[in-house]
Formats: sequence, C-alpha cells, structure tokens
Amino acid sequence: MRKCTDPSPLGWGLWRGQAYPSAAPSRCPGPASATTSHWTPLDSSMLHDSCLDLWREKNDQLVRQAKVAQDSGLSLRRQQLAQDALEGFRVLLHSLQGLPAAGPLLHLELTVICNFITLRVSLAQGFTDNQAQDIQWGLERVLETQEQLGSRLEHGLGGLWDSVLHSSSLPPELLPALHHLAGLQAALWLSTDRLWDLTLLLQTLSGSQSGASEDLLVLLKTWSPPAEESDAPLTLQDARELRDVLLTASAYRQGLQELITGSLPRALSCLHEAASGLCPRPVLVQVYTALGTCLRKMGNPQRGLLYLVEALKHGSTWGPPLLEASRLYRQLGNTAAELESLELLVEALSITHSSEDPQLLIEVELLLPQPDPASSLHCGTQSQAKYLLASRCLQTGRAEDAAEHYLDLLALLLDGSESKFSPAPLPPGRCVPEVFLESAAALIQAGRAQNALTVCEELLSRTSSLLPKMSQLWEDVRKGSKESPHCPLWVSATYLLQGQAWVHLGAKEEAISEFSRCLELLYRATPKDKGQDVALQQLRAAALISRGLEWVASDQDTKALQDFLLSVQMCPGNQDASFHLLQTLRRMDRRDEATALWWRLEAQAKLPQDNATWSLPLYLETCLSWIRPPDRETLLEEFRTSLLEPSAI
Repeated sequence: MRKCTDPSPLGWGLWRGQAYPSAAPSRCPGPASATTSHWTPLDSSMLHDSCLDLWREKNDQLVRQAKVAQDSGLSLRRQQLAQDALEGFRVLLHSLQGLPAAGPLLHLELTVICNFITLRVSLAQGFTDNQAQDIQWGLERVLETQEQLGSRLEHGLGGLWDSVLHSSSLPPELLPALHHLAGLQAALWLSTDRLWDLTLLLQTLSGSQSGASEDLLVLLKTWSPPAEESDAPLTLQDARELRDVLLTASAYRQGLQELITGSLPRALSCLHEAASGLCPRPVLVQVYTALGTCLRKMGNPQRGLLYLVEALKHGSTWGPPLLEASRLYRQLGNTAAELESLELLVEALSITHSSEDPQLLIEVELLLPQPDPASSLHCGTQSQAKYLLASRCLQTGRAEDAAEHYLDLLALLLDGSESKFSPAPLPPGRCVPEVFLESAAALIQAGRAQNALTVCEELLSRTSSLLPKMSQLWEDVRKGSKESPHCPLWVSATYLLQGQAWVHLGAKEEAISEFSRCLELLYRATPKDKGQDVALQQLRAAALISRGLEWVASDQDTKALQDFLLSVQMCPGNQDASFHLLQTLRRMDRRDEATALWWRLEAQAKLPQDNATWSLPLYLETCLSWIRPPDRETLLEEFRTSLLEPSAI
C-alpha cells in the first residue's frame, strides 16, 4: 500500500499557520487531485480506504479536542482549543467537499458537517444564516449521488429535505447522519420560529402520513433517530441528544405561549414536560418560575410557592422566582412576605454572578427566545426592583420605609448611574418625573414635609426651562404634538404636593398659593385621552378641595364653599368633593341646599355603579387619600338624623 504524502490541508501542519497534530505525510487525494487518472483501480481503492481512515481519525481527534476544551477549567485555554477544533473541522470539510460524493465518504462528510455546525453555533451562542447554508450543502451532496438535484434546488431547504427523505435509493447507512443533520435543521427552525417548516420535517422524519398530528411535542416524542454503528465517526452531539434538547425547548416555549394566551391547563402540562426533560439548571429555574406563575393564576398559590422554592434551590439566578414570589404573596394577602421578597429581589439584582461557560453543544438555552419585558420571567434591573418595593410600601401604608426606598432610588437617578431607568409598567419617558412625585408624596406621608419640598424643587428645576413655554405646551397637546403631554400634568402635580407639604408645616398662605398655581395650569389643560382626562379631573378636584380645606382652617367658609362647588362641578364623580360641600353648607346653616345635596347623594348611592375604572398615578391616589373625609357613612347618618329635628341644623 502506498503511503500518502500530501502537502495539502490534509497534512494539517501548515494550514493557515495552525499547529494541528499531523499524521504521517500522505498523498490523500485532495480537491486538486481527485480527478487525476494515473492511479490503477486497485491503487485508487487502497488509497481511498487509507485516506478515508485518516480523515475519520482526524474527525475523531477534533471531537476529542473539543471535549478536552469543554473540560478545561481555564477559559482562555478553553476558547483557544475550541477555536482550533472549529478551524480543524472547517479544513477537513473543505477537503471532503472537493471529492465526489459517494458511500462512506459521504457519511463522514455529513458527520463532519454536523460537528462543524454544532461547535460553530455553540461558540457563537446562536444560529445564523451560515448554518442554513451548511445544511443545504449537505443535502445537495446527498442528492448528487441520486442525480436529482437540479429539479429540487428552487424549493429551498424544505424541498431538499422532502427529496432526500423520500428518496427510494437512499443508502440505509446514511440515515443516522441524515437524522443528525435533521436535528440541527429542527434546532435552527425552532430558534427562528419557523414552526410550520419544523412540523413538516418532523412528520417526514417520523414517517407520518397526511392527517398526522401537528403537535410538535407529539412529533418529537414519535421521532426515533436511528443509532449510529459502534465504529461510526465520533460526534459532539448525536441525533438522540438533539431530539431531547428540542423536546425540552419546545415544551417550554409552548408552555410560555399557553401561559400568555391564558390556556392554563395546557401550559401546566407543557411546563411539566419541560421540567421532566433534559433541563439545565438555568432553564430549570425559568421552568419552575413559570410553573409557579401558572399555578398562581389557576388559583393554587400554595403549590406555586413550592415550585418557586425549588427554583431558588436550583440556581443562582434568583430574580424571576423572587419577583413571582412577591406577586404570589400579594395574591395571598401576605404583605410582609411580599415586601420581604421584593427586598431580597433588590439584593439579588445587586450581585454580579459570574456566568458559567456554555457547553460546546446545542443547548436548550440557545433555542429559547429572550424574555419579554412584559413576561413574568423578566425581573428587570435593581433600580426597577427598588421602584417596585418603594411603590408597594407606599400603597400599603408603610410610609417611612417607602420614603427611604424612594430616596435611595433618587440617589441612583441623580448621580447618573441609572440614566436608563424605566420602572415597569410605566412607559419610558414619563417615569422619572413620576418617581420624583411619588417620592415627595411618600415623604409627606412619613412626616418629612421639608424633604418633600426639596424633592419638588429638584423636579421643578429640571423642568424650569419648560415653565415659560407652558401655554405653548398646552397648545401643542391640543394640536396633537408628539411632545409629551404629561409635562404640564407633572408640573401641576408638583405644585399640588408643595402645597400639601406647606399644609403639614402649618404654613397656610404658602399652601394656598401653591394650590392656586396648580389650578392656574390645570384650567388650561386639554386631555389627550380618556385616561388623562380622568387624571386631570381628579387633580383639579384635589387642588380645589385642598385649597378649600385651607380656607376652612382660616375660617373663610365662603371661599371654601366656592372651591368645593367648583370641585363638584368639574369632577361630578368625586364623592369627597360632595361630602366636603355638604359639611360646609351645614356649617353655614344653608339647610335647604344641604338637604338637596344630601338627597342627591342618597340617590347616587342607589344607582348602579359604573364598572369602568381608570388607574390614577400613585402620587395622585396618595394625595386624594389625605383629603378624604374620615367617615363618610357616619356623616350621612348624622345628617339623616338631623333631618328629623327641623331646628337642629
């Protein structure tokens, strides 16, 4: 037998300067020598077998090199070994593709293609168009052996797969390698959401006839890739391992989709399927968190909590399960546990975890979409978690804690370290001013009115350039300008909060002045939509009632009466304004008007309530809580009793 002494890439020593281990010098036919004719048939056969053994040995050596790289604890060495192996597969593939496609050579070529794609995708941490081209080349090489390539090229990858898998002359020994390539095709289509193409491919792989199931999970379970022979070329990841990865990824993706659409029983089934499959720890944390969400929505929060505990045990990414735990405790009414979960979330997001090096394989994570910011699996940044904690403290009456959390948050904003801060679910661009306003409201409620004034002054200083243009801003809103229609609303609310701060400091004149400045801006306001209309109405009512209460405290009931009347007219649905008006009329001994208003309130109480509710900004809800009569039912009962005593009023 001749020895191969070929200076081509198959010698491996000098290709592109890479120091690959080299076999003995050989004369294996590379791309340039494949068509030479001076070899005798016996020599050609023997040479072919010898070179095939060398190529296969090179493939196996590169697979082992990649596995050594995977096990290397040094990340730089790991990267270098993996890159060297990738380049080795590229060179080997280049040599094989220069030869006519046939028999064992084609089987080896398909195996090398699969190894090359697997390593390339792993190192890039994702699929690209290059992988589609590599797969297409492999299919075209198979069709070359059957002389039917030309008629199928125009049908794309789908047509090529259909031709290859339905070919009656397909050698059985190619099936394991083809199923391996099909697994990579399935992974590519799953990662790019080409689910219909994936369904058709799986139906063909499973030998399904027309009318077969279109359920990806059913098709993946039905697909049984043939096993390679014991002496087959080595692979980084075989078809069966790929099938298991695809099954877990598909189950999880489908479970998330069912969760979004509200098909909770189906979501639960899919997520259980994902959890029981080939599920790496980071993915298992996500799956358990999604199971917790699903069970909470199904009205079974206690079972959901068990999955969240498991999620916290199985990984270092604690953000999503802690955020979901806070939602779950909120549903259970356990406010203390809810806030503790949010505090832990803030702490968890402040810790930088060193990410583990990914496996040099196609992993489940590579086939999953990035978490949607609106998804329950997206926990956001530390500042967003801090905002959620602060706002929940304010909503639940923990004003002192809320004030401290808001001040921490403002410190992040003012030093520029969180310039892109955008607390969900508020839209970007309107959030930072509202954080200032909520901070001021929390400080006032915590008895720190002077600090609240400082926060308001900071906000006004940041919008001071707009104040001379305020009338133009209102005009822009009327004309539908793209400029933010919220700015005048924010400035008006700042004046309202400054007024409330002065009220808590006992400075009546300053308070009345700030309430008047607020109203001056609001009288020119034109709402952009129904939600903003409701907010503007309630803001006007809050300013009028607040100023009216200061008139009452100054023994100026006539002025107070005017403000309360205006607030009732401008915001008819605001019951607080009507009750303050009723008290003022009663105090001024205007019996007939008070009685008429009382009857109207009684009649309104018996009417069907409008179920349409509009969410108000948190700072405004807090302000309205300060001016709400303490016990409206008692007031109505007292007035009802007084009607039986004509001289009592």
